[in-house]
Amino acid sequence: MRIGIVLATSALLLAGCVGPPAARELPSTPPVISTAGLERVLGHDAHGLVALFGEPELDVREGEGRKLQFAGPICVLDAYLYPKGRHEPIVTYVDARQPDGRDIDRASCVAALIANRKR
Repeated sequence: MRIGIVLATSALLLAGCVGPPAARELPSTPPVISTAGLERVLGHDAHGLVALFGEPELDVREGEGRKLQFAGPICVLDAYLYPKGRHEPIVTYVDARQPDGRDIDRASCVAALIANRKR
């Protein structure tokens, strides 16, 4: 009988230790996204991208924005262009992925597309 009481009490005490995980506090500032290696793309217009990578696989316009997509055997690069003042739209952001959709470093993708173009 005593063993049953001890086991039941122990089980209740252990159950009190298990609960929902503590909520994590979100960082006060957003993470910094590195632009190292993207100097040949960021801030450039569509003509500069075509000169660098060749004709895009996809050219989508929506409102004032434009997305140019360049693809090679290693990766797919999406370049997002938006107007700055009265100037020609320029690349403000790039995204990259492998052909199967997995992530790839953006600067590595830029380098791979440039190398593929030089062949």
